[in-house]
Amino acid sequence: MNDAETPPPLDESRRLPAGLAYPHGEAIPEPGGAIEVAERILWLRLPLPMTLDHVNVYALDDGDGWTLIDTGFQTSKTKALWADLMNGPLAAKPVTRVIATHHHPDHIGLAGWLQAEHGARLWTTRTAWLFARMLTLDHQERTTEPSLLHMRRAGADEARLEWARSREPMNFSRVVAPLPPGFKRLKDGDSIEMGGRAWRVLTGDGHAPEQATFWSEDDDIVISADQILPRISPNVGVYVTEPEADPLGEWMASCRKFQPHAREGHLCLPGHNRPFTGLPKRLEQLIENHHGVLKRLRKALAQPRTAVECFDDIYKRPIGDGEFGLAMVEAVAHLNHMWATGEAERRLDEDGAWRFRLRA
Repeated sequence: MNDAETPPPLDESRRLPAGLAYPHGEAIPEPGGAIEVAERILWLRLPLPMTLDHVNVYALDDGDGWTLIDTGFQTSKTKALWADLMNGPLAAKPVTRVIATHHHPDHIGLAGWLQAEHGARLWTTRTAWLFARMLTLDHQERTTEPSLLHMRRAGADEARLEWARSREPMNFSRVVAPLPPGFKRLKDGDSIEMGGRAWRVLTGDGHAPEQATFWSEDDDIVISADQILPRISPNVGVYVTEPEADPLGEWMASCRKFQPHAREGHLCLPGHNRPFTGLPKRLEQLIENHHGVLKRLRKALAQPRTAVECFDDIYKRPIGDGEFGLAMVEAVAHLNHMWATGEAERRLDEDGAWRFRLRA
């Protein structure tokens, strides 16, 4: 079970939360088109074959070429849209640089293709490049035994395990173009030039390790990728690659790290939904959303429970089959956080599932 991305189950509202605004209203880029959201910055949107049906891409005018922030999935439809974009709003100059904010397929999916076919140079964090390259080389015809064990440990029943056992998992190699060797590393605290501005790189963790965000040092613009979204909470999950991880702790620490940098006047350019303002308030909301989940779990864990048995307490709504995988890994993330901080203890039950209980 690779960490692909679909709509996060922790969606506190389908409406824009209080204190936030969309400066461009309801406008979104047409397929093959662009909206100028700031001088020398174009907002593009590419489709995704899932419920979360789009990813935002940003093109920054460097004078002699374009820098692209993220790329969309590797699909024939997305490649055709890139051809339209390169013959349309991007036609005046070549794409010379691609920045992948993190390793998820909708963000790095066509980075290798843009390198190989269009001569663009890839910039990303070391962790993002290593994860993406590793996952594209790890093709599995059926769900592996370690992945099935990860599901069992979370409390998945036999019917769910049998369903997973009989199918091909989400393989990065299906939706991420091969990544040629060679990239330019981005690090936390770096300063880079793009779109006629100097930007400070601030990395965050939790949703994806070492995810890059960009904070303009010349005006009030932030490219927040999936670290800060306006309407949904980024999925924070524990995967088979690191089953005892505490990504929730890392993600909340990242939000707190960003808070001193966030200003009311910032125009935030996210990986999904629309550009928005109200960044300080949004960071506060995102942290509080997870604290609310932890508060509910403190009551629920008066009795030992598996991650799956905590779905109702965490999400407060039914979880369908299409959401189960992400709901499961995010439930484990909250329980692992309580275990890591010493609030909860866990033991294996007779079915091989971890049961968590509030520590006495």
